[in-house]
Amino acid sequence: MTDNTLPLFTPAETVPVAAPHQIAATQVTDENRIGFWPQHFGSIPQWITLEPHIFAWMDRLCADYSGGVWNFYTLSNGGAFMAPESEGDETWSLFNDMNGNSAAMSAEAAGIAVCLMTYSHHACRTESDAMTEHYYRLRDYALSHAECNAIMHIID
Repeated sequence: MTDNTLPLFTPAETVPVAAPHQIAATQVTDENRIGFWPQHFGSIPQWITLEPHIFAWMDRLCADYSGGVWNFYTLSNGGAFMAPESEGDETWSLFNDMNGNSAAMSAEAAGIAVCLMTYSHHACRTESDAMTEHYYRLRDYALSHAECNAIMHIID
């Protein structure tokens, strides 16, 4: 008789762990900023209004917001968003008077939240399936973000 049986379990340290599918964000270089909106949103009706609407949502949700430079990001799932540039561990305090929720979050999380609000409203206003797809791509990234709870609290 041979001992060719497999153990009932495999010790955890010998099992390779499958990496969960992570959506990665990549900051757009300065040279590629000019093509960001038409490249990602050019097929969406009234896409030219997205950036000012994002600024308006940030102004509405963040009392301390007074403009500034924003960074553009692409997502490995085909999504895209923008977020205010920040210095170090600076946090942004957002308050949504439509649901009474508030949260302090990083610049990236604040950008994700205001982009989700903008994308949702733009999709409803234009009835654009492509805009809806952008919303869900960014939402998928937000669901895996370290500040998911804060983002969802604001957009709820």
